[in-house]
Amino acid sequence: MDPTGAINREPGTANSGPRPRSVALFGTCLMDMFFPEVGEAMVKLLRRYGCRVTYPMDQTCCGLPLLNNGYREEAARVARANIPLFEDAEAIVVPSGSCGWMLKKEFPGLFPADAALRARAEAFAAKVYEFSQFLVEVLKVTEVDSGFHGTVTYHDSCHLLRGLGVATAPRTLLKMVRRATLVEMAGSDHCCGFGGSFAVKFPEVSNAILGQKLANAQAGGAHVVVANDAGCILHMRGGAERSAPGLRVMHLAEVLAAD
Repeated sequence: MDPTGAINREPGTANSGPRPRSVALFGTCLMDMFFPEVGEAMVKLLRRYGCRVTYPMDQTCCGLPLLNNGYREEAARVARANIPLFEDAEAIVVPSGSCGWMLKKEFPGLFPADAALRARAEAFAAKVYEFSQFLVEVLKVTEVDSGFHGTVTYHDSCHLLRGLGVATAPRTLLKMVRRATLVEMAGSDHCCGFGGSFAVKFPEVSNAILGQKLANAQAGGAHVVVANDAGCILHMRGGAERSAPGLRVMHLAEVLAAD
């Protein structure tokens, strides 16, 4: 992935009007370790819609696993390291709802006794957007040039839906894919069972929740489950490989950027 290059907008693929020119990609741990192709797809799409994309190379975890397990000071230390890296960006785009929620909703509260750092965290948070939210609400995308073909259903990840309130944007984009058919599954807003360390601490409960999610997806006739959270994708993809052959799990960016 080229972390800094600027690419001219492709004719006929983006709307006119103002948009951030400098977009920084917050990669997230799971994308970096397991799904680099998602980051590549995001960069491809953001450049297509007229953005100059950067990738601060020293970025690290968002700190959510630390915060969830009670390590608040350690999470604040992570935030202190990340905030300066993104201060020149006009927007910060995140592929996962859980990480987006941490950056946008929790970073400012990590510094109750430091007014200056809290102000910097608030300025940082104000620029954070989940990927689909950024395409629809900021770039005002109305057209998607994707070669994807198939029947898809969408999984509402917990932090993205309940933490950031994003439900319409990913569905809006999927409906723009000309050869894709979007079907709603029962319990689309139910957890997939991952929940970070929850899946490790309570594997039986986690797998039972996962089994119901995959069964709902198949019952609706979908061939692909689309999600906007790498944790959900990791969990559902593993489950599908074990017990739901023929069912694929993809990130929205992969669908939109397909050749």
